[in-house]
Amino acid sequence: MAIKITDECINCGACEPECPNNAIYDAGAAWRFSDGTNLRGLIDFGDGTNLNAEEAQSAISDEVYYIVSDKCTECVGFHDEPQCAAVCPVDCCVDDEDVRETREELLAKKAWLHVE
Repeated sequence: MAIKITDECINCGACEPECPNNAIYDAGAAWRFSDGTNLRGLIDFGDGTNLNAEEAQSAISDEVYYIVSDKCTECVGFHDEPQCAAVCPVDCCVDDEDVRETREELLAKKAWLHVE
């Protein structure tokens, strides 16, 4: 699964620098797969979808910080627990019930994001 930020977020920004995948963005900010990862150029999602890693993607929220689930690994392979949730002063970084992934899937995503 991934982590999501609820609308209880107070926009303090404590979570953003803690993410090893740079999957957390400020409200209204565009995001890129290349931000904080080794993904560059055309990336293949394995389902026939291709995308330029440096191409700006629309913000997921324009009101609170948000997490890009395609980049979130719940800190698996980096830390023992999701760092965003560990530092959030209002406990609004929670499991995203709509995005369920196994530990193996999260490790594979980490390897994909940070391919050497």
